[in-house]
Amino acid sequence: MPRPMKWRKVCRLPERNKFGPLDSASNDQDQINMTVDEYETIRLIDLEGFTQEECAKQMNIARTTVQGIYVEARRKLAESLVNGKVLTITGGEYRLCDGLENSCGRGCHRHGRGRRAGNKGRGD
Repeated sequence: MPRPMKWRKVCRLPERNKFGPLDSASNDQDQINMTVDEYETIRLIDLEGFTQEECAKQMNIARTTVQGIYVEARRKLAESLVNGKVLTITGGEYRLCDGLENSCGRGCHRHGRGRRAGNKGRGD
């Protein structure tokens, strides 16, 4: 029996969740979906400068899990950029933090756009 999924703590939802070429009409073949937890690893590691270990602590998951999520997120970014596909950020196994936990600190923005902090965000 597989282990139950551990919710990934996310401190901030993206301001915009759709990116891609400006000059093309997109279809399903030209779209890539990035989950919110994949977005959070990119935000924490590449933008905020966290190590994978710090990112894991912030998201309340194992470092090896962060590594896998990060590799997949970067692959999706590269595919979108190189192949001109629309990137949509939605869904995933995450929970928005309330900003009150011990691991909240550097990189935590406490509240996401359009949601109450602390809500589960599965499959949005």
